[in-house]
Amino acid sequence: MAYNERVAERIRKYFTRQKGVEEKRMFGGLCFMLNGHMCCGIEKDRLMVHVLPDRYETLLKKPHARKMDFTGKPLKGFLFISEAGYRTAAGLARWLNEAVDCVDPPPIPWTLG
Repeated sequence: MAYNERVAERIRKYFTRQKGVEEKRMFGGLCFMLNGHMCCGIEKDRLMVHVLPDRYETLLKKPHARKMDFTGKPLKGFLFISEAGYRTAAGLARWLNEAVDCVDPPPIPWTLG
């Protein structure tokens, strides 16, 4: 399994009421596109989030976040979040809200109940 299907289902639930969402297999995992832009994804058990440039350094300092580096060279503007960082519904929603903010125009962030 290239990605955790349970996490993919949680991400799908987050995007339930959002229009313009597509899923694409990418990076050996599953990527969620929003209005044609890469927003977030899951690779194995790692959450991948695209974040705004002015938030990148601040978010990189958060627990469980690290640079996304498939090839040894970090992909600018993207972070990997370890499972502990999105274990709760609130934790997942916080990271996905950051990713959604990268899309222009930004949609309304959703919360998970």
